[in-house]
Amino acid sequence: MMKSDKIRSHEITEGSDRAASRALLFSMGLKRDQLNKPIIAVVNCFNEVVPGCVPQREVAEHVKKGIREAGGTPLEFNTIGVCDGIAQGHEGMKYSLPSREIIAYSIEIMLQAHRFDAAVFLSSCDKITPGMLMAAARVNIPSIFVTPGIMHAGEHKGQKLTLSLMREFIGKEQSGQITLEELHEIEEKACPGVGSCAMMGTANTMNCLCEALGMAFPRSATQFAASEEKLADGERAGKEIMRLFEADLKPSDIMTPSAFENAVKFVMAIGGSTNAVLHIPAIANELDIKLNHEIFDRYQKIPYIAKINPSGPRPVEDFHSAGGVPAVFKSLKDYMEKALMTVSGMTIGQIIEGAEWPDQDMIRPAENPIADSSALKVLWGNLAPDGAIVKKSAVAEHMRVHKGPAVVFDAMEAAIDAVKAGKIVPGSVIVIRYEGPTGGPGMREMQQITAMLMGTGLADSTALVTDGRFSGSTRGPCIGHVSPEAALGGTIGLVRDGDLIEIDIPAGRLVLEVSESELNARREGWVPHEKKVRGVLGLYGKVKPQAKNGAVWE
Repeated sequence: MMKSDKIRSHEITEGSDRAASRALLFSMGLKRDQLNKPIIAVVNCFNEVVPGCVPQREVAEHVKKGIREAGGTPLEFNTIGVCDGIAQGHEGMKYSLPSREIIAYSIEIMLQAHRFDAAVFLSSCDKITPGMLMAAARVNIPSIFVTPGIMHAGEHKGQKLTLSLMREFIGKEQSGQITLEELHEIEEKACPGVGSCAMMGTANTMNCLCEALGMAFPRSATQFAASEEKLADGERAGKEIMRLFEADLKPSDIMTPSAFENAVKFVMAIGGSTNAVLHIPAIANELDIKLNHEIFDRYQKIPYIAKINPSGPRPVEDFHSAGGVPAVFKSLKDYMEKALMTVSGMTIGQIIEGAEWPDQDMIRPAENPIADSSALKVLWGNLAPDGAIVKKSAVAEHMRVHKGPAVVFDAMEAAIDAVKAGKIVPGSVIVIRYEGPTGGPGMREMQQITAMLMGTGLADSTALVTDGRFSGSTRGPCIGHVSPEAALGGTIGLVRDGDLIEIDIPAGRLVLEVSESELNARREGWVPHEKKVRGVLGLYGKVKPQAKNGAVWE
C-alpha cells in the first residue's frame, strides 16, 4: 500500500465521511481494492470530427492496460477539440484559439474536482496539445503526453501531398490552372488516413514540442498514427505514469525555464509553426515563467537545419525516418540544455547520446545548416512596436526585403473578395486588421487568403501583414501577430490605402513610412471597431488577450 499522504484521491475515497463518494464510484463497477490504488486520469480528446483525435480511442485502451498492470486505477474523460483545417476560411476559425483556453479550463475542472493523482494526456491537433499542456502545468500532478501520431502523406502524379499543398491547389483551380475535376481527384488523395496532417504545421510542431519540453517519449511525436508502435507507446505511458507518481515528478519539475529555452531553440531550428510563438508563452505562464516575443528574438542565431513541408517538399514522415526530434537535439547539442529530466526517465543529454540520425540531408548538422540563422523571425518597428512574427524559412529570398503600397482590409473576407476579383496589384502589401485576439475576437488564421496568394502567384510579389495569425502550413511573405493589434490602438489600425510599408526580414524591420506627426493626427480621429459578440467569443474579447504574451487570459 502506498502512503496515504501521497494519494490525493484518498480525499474522495477514504474515511466514513466519503461513503457517498465511494457509492457513486461503486455504481460504475469499481471495486474497493481499486479505490485503494492511485486513480489516474486518462485525458482523451477523441471525437469523430478531428482526424488527429480519431486514433486516440484505441490508444486510450492501451494506456489503461498499462496503468492497471503497474498498479493504478485508470478513469478516462474527454475534452473538446477544433480541427483548424475544417474551421478555415469562415467564422468558425474565430473559435479555434479560444478553444485552447476552454480545453485547459475543462481539464483543470475534471482533475481538481475529482482529485486525480496523476494523468496521461492523449493530445492531438492544433489547440488541443497546448491546451492540455497548459492544464498539466496548472494542476501540476505527475503527467505524461501521448501524441496522436502523424498522417501518411498523400500522392498525386508522383508528387507528395499534404494539406498545405491541397490548399494551394484551391488557388490554382480558382485561377484556372487546373480543372475542378482534377481538384476533386486531388482532394480525395491528399489525406489518406487519420492522424496529424503530414506537414510541420501547428499540430506536429506542438506534438514535437511535447518531446522538446520533456513531456513525451523520444521519437513518439512523429510515429505513424494507428500503428502498433503508437499503441505500444500508449501502454508504456500507462506504466511509466506510475513511476512518475511514485517519484512525485511533476510538470513543474520537467517544464523548467531551461526546458522552454530548449523548446524555442527546437522551433527556431526546424521552421515550425508561428503558432508556437503563441503557445510556448501561454504554457510557460501557467508555471509563472513570463515569456514574450523577446525570447524568440534572443535565439535568432540558432541554425536552420530541417526544411520540412510546407517550408520544403518533404513531409513529416521523412523527418521521422531521419531521426525525428532526438536527431535535431543531436545536431543542436552545443546549444541544448542537456541535464534536464524528461518523462522517459532520461535526460536530454542521454537522449542525444542514444539518438539515431541516419539522414543528415533531411536534418542537417548545425555546422552545415540550411541557413546560419533561425527559421522564424521577429520584426520590430513603428508598425509593430511590440513585435510581429514571420516564418522566414518559408519566404522566397527575393521577398525578404520588400516595400510596397498598403491595400487595407478590416476583415479577411474582404481581402479574399479583392483577390478573387483581381483587384490586388502585384507589389502591394495587403493589410488585414481587426483579426487579432481581441479584435477578431479569436485571432483567426489567414489560411484561405495565403493559399490564394500562393495559388494565384501573387505571393511572388505581394506581401501580407496582419494582426491575425497564420496556419502552420502557411508559406510566403506573410507577417502576423502584429502587436499591438488594431483593436487595442496599434499602429496597424491607422494604416491607409497607399501608405508605403517597408519589410526587411533580415534586419528585423516592419515600418510604416508615415511621419509620427501624421500618425498622431490619425490617432486623434481613430475610433475602434465595436463588435457585438455573445457567448465564448464575447468573453474572449472582454478579456483582451494580447498576441505578444501568448494571448493568455489575465
